[in-house]
Amino acid sequence: MKVLSVNTASPQILQVGGKAVTTGIFKNPREGAVLLGELGLEGDTIVNKKVHGGEDQAIYLYSAADYAWWAAQLAKDIVPGTYGENLTVTDFHGGILRVGDRLLINGQVLLEVTAPRVPCVQFTTKMGDNLFAKKFVAAQRPGAYARVLVPGEVKAGDDIVWQPTDEDYATINEIFVEWHSKSWSEVIATKALNSPISKIARRIIQERSGLTL
Repeated sequence: MKVLSVNTASPQILQVGGKAVTTGIFKNPREGAVLLGELGLEGDTIVNKKVHGGEDQAIYLYSAADYAWWAAQLAKDIVPGTYGENLTVTDFHGGILRVGDRLLINGQVLLEVTAPRVPCVQFTTKMGDNLFAKKFVAAQRPGAYARVLVPGEVKAGDDIVWQPTDEDYATINEIFVEWHSKSWSEVIATKALNSPISKIARRIIQERSGLTL
């Protein structure tokens, strides 16, 4: 497992439903090493901090393996950063990531997986397809947010060592599927709330499931 690209964004204006909004979704690859701190990559833009960013969702990862799947579905090449991720990595070990899994980058930087990415209106608008959010949900390839436990520099080519949690926490895909269901499975909601999930995701799961763990 390796880092293929480190991506950040400058603020840009996007027309969403006839309204001009500032967004940081237009990520582009960076050259060389970039400092990754507790709140994300140096030089990156995070606008809507109610649902993005913060210590628990400091970094968003997407895999080249999932991009390859999308490229086949959409019949076009997809460059790193297209889906708004900060780190494009080679793969997610067959897509099975759990909240609480850790990723050690270059033997120094340590991340902890915290939540799946949920498609927003800016993402759909950027993709130029009003149905893209539904396609993204159906694909069940959400990528993952992570918190930064040990900061440091990251760059393309860095090795990543996957450190799976020993706990039976919910997987990223299990949470993603339930998030878009009419009602939450109590089993999955409980496994998610017992995990080191992001505060944003925890609040929403509690509201929708009625659990207060």
